[in-house]
Amino acid sequence: MAELIPWLEFEAEYAENFSEKMGAPAKPFRMALGALIIKETLGISDRETVEQIKENPYLQYFIGLSEYSNTPPFEPSMMVYFRERIKMDFVKKINQKMVKDFQDESEANPTEEKKKKKRNWRN
Repeated sequence: MAELIPWLEFEAEYAENFSEKMGAPAKPFRMALGALIIKETLGISDRETVEQIKENPYLQYFIGLSEYSNTPPFEPSMMVYFRERIKMDFVKKINQKMVKDFQDESEANPTEEKKKKKRNWRN
């Protein structure tokens, strides 16, 4: 899933929420959206989300960390800010971009698309 989301494409739009002169440096877009996706996918609390990320190198990779660390990447209270900054309209825009990219890729390589569908049905 990490490869399907155009993280860098939306980083600048996410960064518009912040001032360079005020407050602590912002967490990257990939970390914020990734944490929200993990929380919703697993159906867990903010605190449990941070704990799961702390314990799981795959989840750490998903949110953009380059190496495993057993320390929390952020405080659970940051999840509130992630939700405030990533509104539903923004999520829709990301989803639309992902669908468009998928359709463009499918049209460009229909044979590979058939293979992907076949693999997905087996899982």
